[in-house]
Amino acid sequence: MLGGVTNAQGQVSQARSRLLTAATRIFYAEGIHSVGVDRIVAEAKVTRATLYRHFPGKDDLIVCYLREADAAIRRQVDDAVSGVLSAPDAVRAVGRSIAEGIRSPGFRGCAFLNAAAEYPDPEHPVHQAVLAHRQWFSRTVTELLARAGAAPAEPAARHFVMLRDGAMAAGCLSDPEPICETLLEGVEGLLRALGADGGNPRKNGRPDRPE
Repeated sequence: MLGGVTNAQGQVSQARSRLLTAATRIFYAEGIHSVGVDRIVAEAKVTRATLYRHFPGKDDLIVCYLREADAAIRRQVDDAVSGVLSAPDAVRAVGRSIAEGIRSPGFRGCAFLNAAAEYPDPEHPVHQAVLAHRQWFSRTVTELLARAGAAPAEPAARHFVMLRDGAMAAGCLSDPEPICETLLEGVEGLLRALGADGGNPRKNGRPDRPE
């Protein structure tokens, strides 16, 4: 009956969600190659047949994991710039959102850089998913910087992406606080280079304090 079909569809959806949730947690914490499908099946509490019904192979599951991570970062950026009135402050807000991620418990670096290190072949679907995310991020930052200043935005955007990559790589190796401060200082430097730092209420990534 109709209710039974709806329930079955709900169960299938829940199984896929559990698989992705388990894969996301384990892949990010422990790496991709080191984790087999048996581990994911056990963590998700489903059968191998259920996994392969949703994902034809492990690579398909990895690509879906990266697409979910991509969607989460897009939401993070949207949330960061939502309601921000000026373009320079939108750039700062994206920088702060990256710093908050680096400071978060369980931070293990950039999921996309980690995946690219394990899948260096540029033709591999996993590597292609990494490139798609990075192309989106670069375009987004370029657009924000173009609105923020009069100087050409592309060089500044490349610099921003490199700042982010360096901060994400270093943030899981040592105390994240000085790394985040350096990241935010770098963002301010980019805005100054674009002539877009007027009215900045921050200094070195922190609110100014009376002398």
